[in-house]
Amino acid sequence: MENTHKRLAVLVSGSGTNLQAIIDAIKDRSLPNTEIAIVISNKQDAYALKRAENNDIPSIFLDPKQYKSKEEYDQKLKAIIKEQNIDLIVLAGYIRILTQSFIQAFDKDKIINIHPALLPKYGGKGMYGNNVHKAVLENNEKESGCTIHYVTHEVDAGPIIAHEKVPVYENDTIESLSKRIRVKEHKLLVKAINTVLPKPIIRAK
Repeated sequence: MENTHKRLAVLVSGSGTNLQAIIDAIKDRSLPNTEIAIVISNKQDAYALKRAENNDIPSIFLDPKQYKSKEEYDQKLKAIIKEQNIDLIVLAGYIRILTQSFIQAFDKDKIINIHPALLPKYGGKGMYGNNVHKAVLENNEKESGCTIHYVTHEVDAGPIIAHEKVPVYENDTIESLSKRIRVKEHKLLVKAINTVLPKPIIRAK
């Protein structure tokens, strides 16, 4: 019988709240006909790996120290993902910058990333996690948010799939702003995956 489930590879570096949002959406069928085939992290202590284990999802810690270069690391990463027959690669809080050779190994609409700001503002090298929220607050921005975009060789500059805004309040801290944006991230990521995943072909009997 032909498998019509779409298979995701989720790359993570931290606590994995966006991974959890995907897991929950698959369970409640707001992400229908979808499965997480593998979770891969560059951090051994990433709680995202525990989330995968708790949900019986195959997971791998791929140690950067075991590889001589980013290219070599990404060659191994590519090999693991290719073995899994993946329909979409989701960067869900993955802080490593992918090499151009890795990106070119997949179709241009095969890799998406979630970013905790309204791109093109506050994107690029070093702009991740709390670094983003700190910069937003220091610049007295009135709004921030999150963006889902396709991954290209230029960091955080790929075509935008969707974004969601949140207000920035005068008494906001990095923690409070991050928390408000994270709530939006979870919903937006699920919505974006639903949007970009190729729909299964149901063959007539």
